[in-house]
Amino acid sequence: MNKTENFSRINLDETDKKLLSLLQQNAKMTTKQLAHHLNLSTTPVFERIKRLERTGVIEKYVAIVNKEKVGKELVAICNVSLKQHSHDVIREFEQEIAKLPEVIECLHIAGMFDYILKIITKNMDTYHNFIYNKLASVNNVGNVQSSFVMREIKSGTELYLD
Repeated sequence: MNKTENFSRINLDETDKKLLSLLQQNAKMTTKQLAHHLNLSTTPVFERIKRLERTGVIEKYVAIVNKEKVGKELVAICNVSLKQHSHDVIREFEQEIAKLPEVIECLHIAGMFDYILKIITKNMDTYHNFIYNKLASVNNVGNVQSSFVMREIKSGTELYLD
């Protein structure tokens, strides 16, 4: 499914919310473990998970990699302004950014800049190479302003469900 498609909202009951919270904390929990936490048998838990997957509430399951342990120690927040703002220019920029593995997040924003990129690289040299050899080669990139993360206070993936 494309993230830009118009999705209908899915109504979640309290059990769905608790199930999603448990899966967001540890997606490797077995159906039996989940059922124990939810005070249900395994069959309804399995059916709920399949429904949440089928309706797109659960998009995918991932492993979260410790960036320092794999040698990715520099986190940069890069503000980008485009020179032009036509639909074609925006679409082309977004397609090109999506191809860059160093960019782990790209947000189209309102304000002084057009986009915020979260970029993770090995060190300052690899970031420099990324900026000058990759980002600068993307058409219609105007102003680029970088900030560097000194320390991560909170980083999470769990969506709060109220």
